Amino acid sequence: MFYPKAKKNTAKRRFSFFLYDVALVFVFLFVLLIIPLFIIPLVVEEVSALYGVIFYAVRAVMVLVGIPAILYLTNLIFEFQKKKVIIHEDISPATSHLKLFTISKKNYKYQILYGFLIFFLVFLPIDFFTFLLLPDTVVYQALVLGVRSTNIYLSPLTDSYLVFLISAIAIQISVAVTEETIARGFLAKRGSEYFPKMSAVMISSLYFGLGHLAYILDLYSWYPVLWFVQAFIIGIILSLFVLRKMWILPVILAHTLNNIVSAHTIWSFWHGISFKILVFVIYIPLFIVGILFIVVCVLLVWPLSNVKRGFSNGFELFRSYFKKEKEEKSVGDSLFRVFFDILIGCLIFLMGMLIAI
Repeated sequence: MFYPKAKKNTAKRRFSFFLYDVALVFVFLFVLLIIPLFIIPLVVEEVSALYGVIFYAVRAVMVLVGIPAILYLTNLIFEFQKKKVIIHEDISPATSHLKLFTISKKNYKYQILYGFLIFFLVFLPIDFFTFLLLPDTVVYQALVLGVRSTNIYLSPLTDSYLVFLISAIAIQISVAVTEETIARGFLAKRGSEYFPKMSAVMISSLYFGLGHLAYILDLYSWYPVLWFVQAFIIGIILSLFVLRKMWILPVILAHTLNNIVSAHTIWSFWHGISFKILVFVIYIPLFIVGILFIVVCVLLVWPLSNVKRGFSNGFELFRSYFKKEKEEKSVGDSLFRVFFDILIGCLIFLMGMLIAI
C-alpha cells in the first residue's frame, strides 16, 4: 500500500524508537528485575516491613543503572540505523539520559523549589479532591495496594507509626525514582530525540496513565479509569517540565511527597482513622504551607510574569500537538500521527508489563 512521505516518516520514527530502544531496554530491565524476586526472600521474610523497602530500593537501583547501560550498548550496535530516523541527538543517548540527573551548586536550590511547587500545584490538589469527593477511592486504594507483600507497611499488620513512616519515605523515594526515570527520563526524553517533543510527551503520558488503569486487573472498578485520566494529565505536565528544564530531580521530589501523603491516607484507613480527620491534620496544613510557599516564590524567586510565561509556553506547546507539523501536508497526516502515538503508547505499556513484576 502506498503511503505519503509524512506518514512513512511518522511510522518509521516511532517503530524505530520502540524496537531499537524501548523493547531492548524493557527486556534488559526484566532480566535485571526478576533476579531480586528470587534472592530477596532468601534474605528477608516477605511478612517483614523491611522486605518492601529492599524490594523497591533494588528496583530503583536496577533502573538507574540499567537504562543508561542498555542505551549505551544499543547505540553501539544500532548506531547506523538510528542515525536515519533520529531528529535530535548531540551527544550519546546514555550521556543525554544521565545529564537529567545533574545537580550543581547553582541550580540545586531551584530544583528543590520546583519540586515543592509541582507538588503543591499539581499533585496535592488532584489527590485531595479525589479523596474528598469520592471517599470510596480510599477504600479501593487500600485494597489493591495494602494487601501486597511489598506493601506490608500500608496494611493493618503495621501498627507502629514510626515503622510505617520510615518505610513510606524509603519506599516512595524508590518508587518515584523508578517511575520518573522510566516515564520521563527515558520515554519522554529519548522519544523527543526521535520525533517532536509533544509526541514524546503524549506517548510517555499514555504509558504512565495506562499503568494506573492496570489496577483494574487487581480489583474491578471504574476508579482506575479516573486514575488513568489523572495520571495522563500529570504525565503531560511532568514531561513538559523535564523536557523544558532538563531536570528530573524536581519531578522525583514532587512524586515522592505526593506518594508519602497518599500512603498516610491508606495507612489511616486500615487503622480506623477517618479521612475527615486527615483533612484537618494533614491536607489543610499542607494547603496553607503551599499557598505561603507559592506567595514567597512569586515575591522573592520567580516574578509573576515568568510564572505566567511558563504556563503560556507549556499550553502553546500542548496546542501545537494538534496542528500540522512541517512535513505534514493534510489533516489526514496529522490524524495518522496522533493514531500512531496512541498505538506506540499502548505497545510500550504492553511491553512494560514485563517490568511490572
